Amino acid sequence: MAPPTPHLAVRGSDGTLLLCGPPSCQESSAFQRDDRQGRYMTFSSDGTLFGWCNGSQVSVIKVSTGDLVKSFDLPKTAALEFSPLNKVLATWQQYTKTQDNPQGEANLQLWDLQTGACIKAFYQKKVTGWCPSWADDESITVRNVNNELHFFENNNFETIANKLHLQKVSEFALSPGSQPSKVAVYVPGSKGAPSYVRLYQYPNFGGPTSALANKSFFKADRASMLWNNKATAVLVTASTEVDKTGASYYGEQTLHYVAINGESAVIQLPKNGPIYDVSWNPNSSEFCVVYGFMPAKATVFNHKCESVFDFGTGPRNAAFYSPQGHILVLAGFGNLRGQMEVWDVKKYKQVSKPQAEDTTHFFWCPDGEHVVTATCSPRLRVSNGYKIWHYTGTVLYKHETPSNKELWEVLWQPFPPGTFPEKAVKYQALPSELGSTEAKPAQAYRPPALRNKPQTASSKLHEEEPPQNMKPGAAGEKQISKAALKNQKRREAKKAAKQENKPDEAPPPVADSAPASHVTSSCGDPETDKKIKNLKKKLKAIDELKEQQAAGKVMQKNQLEKMQKESQLLKELEDLELGL
Repeated sequence: MAPPTPHLAVRGSDGTLLLCGPPSCQESSAFQRDDRQGRYMTFSSDGTLFGWCNGSQVSVIKVSTGDLVKSFDLPKTAALEFSPLNKVLATWQQYTKTQDNPQGEANLQLWDLQTGACIKAFYQKKVTGWCPSWADDESITVRNVNNELHFFENNNFETIANKLHLQKVSEFALSPGSQPSKVAVYVPGSKGAPSYVRLYQYPNFGGPTSALANKSFFKADRASMLWNNKATAVLVTASTEVDKTGASYYGEQTLHYVAINGESAVIQLPKNGPIYDVSWNPNSSEFCVVYGFMPAKATVFNHKCESVFDFGTGPRNAAFYSPQGHILVLAGFGNLRGQMEVWDVKKYKQVSKPQAEDTTHFFWCPDGEHVVTATCSPRLRVSNGYKIWHYTGTVLYKHETPSNKELWEVLWQPFPPGTFPEKAVKYQALPSELGSTEAKPAQAYRPPALRNKPQTASSKLHEEEPPQNMKPGAAGEKQISKAALKNQKRREAKKAAKQENKPDEAPPPVADSAPASHVTSSCGDPETDKKIKNLKKKLKAIDELKEQQAAGKVMQKNQLEKMQKESQLLKELEDLELGL
């Protein structure tokens, strides 16, 4: 049976519509376009239902047929979400108070999608974290109420089944997947005490000793937590509002790894600067981090927090794994030019390098073959529109929003895991009438005084680091650090000394030839000895520079000039030693 075709939901000032995905890329015949301005839209987690609010009512339909499931007279709704099993619809509207009703009305409402009845209404003043979190089987629902967590069971919202009492829970994240459910909580530090993240297994909340894992840290005003799909570990990005060292205008970030077996670690990032994005591979065994001052580095780490692959530096601030986990897109959106790098994760080989300028939204299609990029208001109010791409860099469909209209959001229809099997990665771009937009190599700005001169390492604005499999010597021997190289030389010298000092071996015969360049020689003339010593010192420095160049370090202009003098120095040394 052929896999289904995902739909793309589009919301803008000219209404809400559903577009059939590639290859047709035509408006869905099952969905009647809503010409009224949409305020919010969402799919259910399995993609069977689609809900949206148009300023007069909230409607829920079946995506496959377009049949209306339920409609609710809620004109002020600003957000809505489905529960994982499509039993409950949560809606939120702005909290307001009046003179007649100073307490205001409960603005978070939970609706039964079978009967259309309101199950429960809560007060939820802030839009951040407005929606309750459900376990995948809907056995547990969690809300953060006045800095403590309230747990409800089996969609019974009249009774609080459990509470998690901590100092002040600022953030929480409920684990995905099957039972038993786990929850990660973040409590900010106060009065000199550190902030901490704890992992609990529901319903074991009996104090700090009942926690599965505990990680405390300073330098954290806020934190975001990201579970992997198997619910075995959490990545915690801790941020401060102000960087006291003055290195960054945007504060300071650190990344922590916390596992349910109690292990935790601070992930050591080789380059200083902000952490732009963190993304788990859907296989849950590795994750990608984009970090460092521009040009930013990107590195894949395993569950031991060891570097698996280093992508070098580039203009990027986001990482997106395909739903199957076989392709990784590194991209530079927002204030960057929209360059995308598409990588085959298994071979760590670059597939394509397209460019999507002015992109504000990026989403993978559930089939793992296509992506959508969009320029949406209010982030950018000009050149609104969206493109559907194949990951090889080919543009399959392009829509430009008229200049008097605005595009607000695009959204792929999700599907249950396993619906679309992983396919072999292609490197040849697909044919298309719209072609591809391969990123052209950008020419760095050069001051007028340097424009007619050959480019040298010292004239570059910053050091560019290639991916680890493109560094000099990467195809041959494995790259080793300078410290490891020094230790290796020391061991070899020690081994050679032992061989020379063996008693059963005859002493080596004395050579009649001239002494080698590395043997200390003396002619009795202090001036000549001094010259020989200085020459050997310079040659040793050149050898060290060669090792650094082989390890991938960019040489400065004066260092390159010094290396070019090697043959001249060797000739001078030979002349001095022959003249002894």
